[in-house]
Amino acid sequence: MVIAASAQNNKFNSMSKVLVENGPDSGAIWHFGEPNQEQRYLAQGKAWADLSHRAVISICGIDRLTWLHALTTQHLEKLTVNIWKEALILDPNGHVEQQFFLVDDGECTWLHLDSQQKNSLLNYLEKMKFMMRVEVTDQSAEYAVIKNVGITDEIGGPFSVIKRADLAEVTTKLNSSAHQVGIWALEAERVAAHRARILFETDYKSIPNELGFLNRAVHMNKGCYRGQETVAKVFNLGQPPRKLVLLHLDGSMVELPKSADPIELDGKEVGFIGTVVRHYELGPIALAVVKRNTPDDATLNIKDITATIDK
Repeated sequence: MVIAASAQNNKFNSMSKVLVENGPDSGAIWHFGEPNQEQRYLAQGKAWADLSHRAVISICGIDRLTWLHALTTQHLEKLTVNIWKEALILDPNGHVEQQFFLVDDGECTWLHLDSQQKNSLLNYLEKMKFMMRVEVTDQSAEYAVIKNVGITDEIGGPFSVIKRADLAEVTTKLNSSAHQVGIWALEAERVAAHRARILFETDYKSIPNELGFLNRAVHMNKGCYRGQETVAKVFNLGQPPRKLVLLHLDGSMVELPKSADPIELDGKEVGFIGTVVRHYELGPIALAVVKRNTPDDATLNIKDITATIDK
């Protein structure tokens, strides 16, 4: 990850703020100079994070929940107000096309997602409106999302959507009683929790069954949606072609693997690296997608860096 440094002061100490220059998290804060301490604060529920680099979309209109229920993998027809959910949109063959997080406020449903995915999602939603009474709006310039204070839930929240004009005031208020952390802390926690992320743990043939999305982003007791046949078939057979694993990496190397690096076993490619992080307790770890029959006790190789699968 390419980074650039600048200065940041808050209540607790004065430290270096490091920014992400490229990739899906471009523009976000990578860390504030003490990434291990930030991870500890996050694990204790004493931290918050600015996620204003992510895209925000609103969907208003009386048909919004019924419409989203039909388009996504999530059960949304009777979504409770202010309850966040994770959802996917699949292609006709069951491959993951979109991943986003959503909440309904009683009048509109709000989505946040990786900015690189925004245009394709907006285009798809506009094409699927037909006669449904819904209005889809890109709100990224007016609204932002934050990861709020509290123990992280199963989808990476708690989240809040706020007006961008209020972001400075919210930052000051939160920093008076909690610690602001960067993306490094969030990603380290996500990797340790085995939570897959689009653009990192997915490729053109990824299906939800491989990535731990079932019963979280994919509701297993809802009606038909695009790609459901693949999900149901693989679920009933119990044999997805690949699996998501947590790798422990050789920490003696200065360089760590990069996202999309191939993974080999006995000289044969068996998968690819997703997200690589340095965790405050576990050390260098990564999420990876490997062939289903890869032994759990195998010693894997990623460009001369050895790795073992977390059991």
